[in-house]
Formats: sequence, structure tokens, C-alpha cells
Amino acid sequence: MKLLIFISWRNIWRHPARSGVLLGAIIAGMWAGILVSSLSNGLIDQRFNNLIEESMTHIQVHHPDFIVEREPEMYIPEPDKLIEFLRNQNDIRSFTARTLAGGMIQSPQTSAGVQIQGIRIDWEKATTTFHETITQGEYLDTEARNALIMGEKLADKLDMVIGNRVVLTFQTADNELMSAAFNITGLFRTTSARFDEQQVFVRSSDLSELIASKTVYHEFAMILQDADSSEAVATRINNAFPNLSAETWYQLSPELRYIADFGNSMTFYVMLVIMLALAFGILNTMLMAIFERMRELGMLMAVGMSKGRVFLMIMLESIMLTSTGAIAGMLLAYLSVEWLGNRGVDLAGVGGESMSEFGYDTVVYPIITSGDFTSIAILVVITVLVSAIYPSFKALKIKPADVVRE
Repeated sequence: MKLLIFISWRNIWRHPARSGVLLGAIIAGMWAGILVSSLSNGLIDQRFNNLIEESMTHIQVHHPDFIVEREPEMYIPEPDKLIEFLRNQNDIRSFTARTLAGGMIQSPQTSAGVQIQGIRIDWEKATTTFHETITQGEYLDTEARNALIMGEKLADKLDMVIGNRVVLTFQTADNELMSAAFNITGLFRTTSARFDEQQVFVRSSDLSELIASKTVYHEFAMILQDADSSEAVATRINNAFPNLSAETWYQLSPELRYIADFGNSMTFYVMLVIMLALAFGILNTMLMAIFERMRELGMLMAVGMSKGRVFLMIMLESIMLTSTGAIAGMLLAYLSVEWLGNRGVDLAGVGGESMSEFGYDTVVYPIITSGDFTSIAILVVITVLVSAIYPSFKALKIKPADVVRE
């Protein structure tokens, strides 16, 4: 067997130019495929984390009809009981309560439709990272009366700056229209330009008093110790409070559902396409090698080498050539991802700013996991075996007697 391996390795380099071109193609294909996949993984991971940690959270609790109807009177009854229950759940890291309303925001220049979020400042800070997105001014923990923060994009649209006053108009729990003046105390910028243009934040106490003249919450949002336990915790809440609806991020966001279902397989699909292309290169190279060595292979059979050993020799040549390129390509890709993962890839210079319209960062930090490398290794093995079988069988059709007569 050692002799067969040695012969197979020597046979590969009998035509160094041809073998070198294929080897280079395999290395480049592996490197490019893994790098593209890692960039995709980085985009997906950043979007998932931003959406979950800034606002969505792992689980949200509402009135059963609130998500569809979004009526102000559909607030959570007896919130103190739910608060006490959530505090006793060890798998919940933190939670916050929100008062929500849809309405209009009006400045002296223009108006726009917005979603109004009334938040508990201390709870929100402990649960989400939204307060870290403030770019100008102060958060809602200011002493200003009826404080409001808005996105920079919305402020530009309304031609407003910090210290200006805007009017919010929304529906109360009694189905009456209410208008109130709020003071802009801060501006924020998230990774989503659409979010920045459609959301404004006020204190829950201020908004509750205007909506229902008492403390009301339309939403409880919670971050868990382990995201994988979302389904179990939501089921526990639904069983304890049948008059409420607890839903996981997977149920609440079609975008995150798509990311979870398809995003984790991105590396596999990208590499599948690349390996299919490389398979034809391997097949072509090995067929050419066999046609050039017809007499040699025939003589080997004539002097006693079995067809099984000839078959194995051709297979070994394919495996050794492809494996060498695959290992070198994966090593190069790993080093590239490690280097770029610490520095990030800034896509702003190539039109990456438009990514913010869809909620993605312009600076991407590539990510590749051991599971991705395992999937790639399996694809390489399958590709080699499939592409080498036909040339190997082709070699077995050589008739030693014909070769000897020639």
C-alpha cells in the first residue's frame, strides 16, 4: 500500500503544469467560497444580534389580539402578576415592559406616521442595548418633561434638532384622539434606517397617563439566558397565563425565521456550487491523464498488477491531488477569516451604505465555525469520490493484450 501511495503521488507530478493549475483552482475555490460564506455568516449573525438585543428580544408577551389589531385598549391585564412570575424564572435573564401606540408626529414643517414606544427606562437598559445607539443628546432618563428621542433620519425628515418640540397624536384606550407636546432630548442611529425613521421613544409613565390615565403595558419583552430555550419558556408563560400570548422571536419575525432556517446552511450551499464546478475540473484532468497513460496502465496489467490495484491507484491520485488543494485552501481561508474577523470588512466604499436600509451593518466581521469546516470536508470527500470513479473505471477497460500487441 505504501508503494501504491508513493507511485500515485509521483504520477500526479509527472505533469506539474496541469496538476498545478488544478491545484491552484481548488485552493482558490476553497478560499473564495469559505470567505464569501464567512462574510454571509457575519452579516446574518450581526443582523440577528442587532434585532434581538436592540429591540426584538427572545420572547414577547401581548394581549392575544394586539399583534394583529394593535388597539390601545388591548393592554395586559394585571401586569403585577406577570412581573412576579417572570422574576421567578431562572432562565429569564432580564425583562422590560412597554406601552405602545401608533400615531402621527408633527413638526412646524411636516408630519409623519410613527410607532410610539413608551419604555421603562431602568428595565429597558437592563434588557436591551438600545440606549447604546444614542448619538446626540440624552437618553430618556433626563429631567425634561415629556422627553422624546427619535432617529437621526426622522429628525432630518422633520427638520428638527435637540431641544425642539413636536406633537404626537394617537388614540387613547377610550378610542379618542389625543395630542400632546413632547420635547426632543436625544437622537439615535441603529443599523436599520427604516427603524430610525419609523420609531420614537418616550417614557412609559408619560404615554400611559395619556392613553389610559393609569399605568398600562402592551408588551413585555425578555432576554433569556439561552436563546434555545425560547420555545419552552414561551410555553410555560402561555400555560400560566392563558389570557395572554407569549411568542418567540421565531414566531414574531419572518426575517429572523428566514435567517434561522436558511442562514446556517449558507456555507453548505455556496461550497456545493463551487465543488460541483471543481468536480468537472478533476474529472477532465484525470481522464486526460488516463488517455496519456493507456500503454503504461496496460503494461502494468500485463505484468501482473490487478485491476483492483489499478482502480485504487487512480482513485488515490484524485484523492491526494484534491485533498492537498482543499487543505491548503481551507488553511488559507481560516487565516484570512481570522485576520478580517478582528478588523472587519467595510463595505461602505462599494455602496454598502444602502445595506442600512435593510438593517445591516456596513462593517462586516466574517465568521466561520468548526461545523462549517466539517460540512466543507464532507463535500470535498464526496466530490473526489464521485469525480474519480468514472476515470478509474475507464482505466479498467484497458485490454493488456491490445497494448502488448501495439
